[in-house]
Amino acid sequence: MEKKINIEGLELNYDETGPDGASPVILMHGWGCNHTTVASIANALNKNMKVYSLDLPGHGKSQEPQEPWGIERFTSLVEKFAKTLDIENPVLIGHSFGGRISILMASRNNISKVVLVDAAGIKPHHSLKYYVKVYSFKAAKKILPYIMGNKQAGKIIDAWRGKAGSADYRQSSPMMRAVMSICVNEDLKKFMPSIKAPTLLIWGENDTATPLSDAKTMERLIPDAGLVSFPDCGHYSFLDNPGQFKAVIQSFLLK
Repeated sequence: MEKKINIEGLELNYDETGPDGASPVILMHGWGCNHTTVASIANALNKNMKVYSLDLPGHGKSQEPQEPWGIERFTSLVEKFAKTLDIENPVLIGHSFGGRISILMASRNNISKVVLVDAAGIKPHHSLKYYVKVYSFKAAKKILPYIMGNKQAGKIIDAWRGKAGSADYRQSSPMMRAVMSICVNEDLKKFMPSIKAPTLLIWGENDTATPLSDAKTMERLIPDAGLVSFPDCGHYSFLDNPGQFKAVIQSFLLK
């Protein structure tokens, strides 16, 4: 059942399924998605667990932040969501961007278990070509307004930004583009050793957005972590191999 809740002036949409009184799960989707994207994960668990599947701020039916947020603000909001609904010692499941929030939240709260699915959280190493592009763009933002005025420079910069950015970036609103720029540059490795909850990493071996090497780094840094990887699966491993994914996550959480 879809519900809405107001947390500090921001309306958050979420889907709540499963029996009352059952062990709680907070399920968080990836960037550019919403709670329906991870519905198969909720359906694999909600016969035995109480699943709260969020539309993260700026996604689905939840409001955008009023200013650019980093992971701290997203995590604080989810922590307040849990406190408001009296959700104690939950399981955290995060796909991609939702994994970022799960990592930070698990590092400083009482969490039962953590499942990171093709999760983000490790700042990527970029090539020289990438840095040339980034610094050329930053230089253009400063120089072009002096050459052709703010209005014309703004049009050129926006067009350049749209062509250079990822598909997720191009499809986001201006506010969420600013949010994304902050979040993708946050490296959460320093928080991983503080995660005390048993942690399952589930990955697609062909994931190019958050490569398998990220999962291996997380497995090394999180004290009680184990990795399961699926051949011939990409960034949405839970959709690429739903049967095996369901068996693995149920084995970890229900047995």
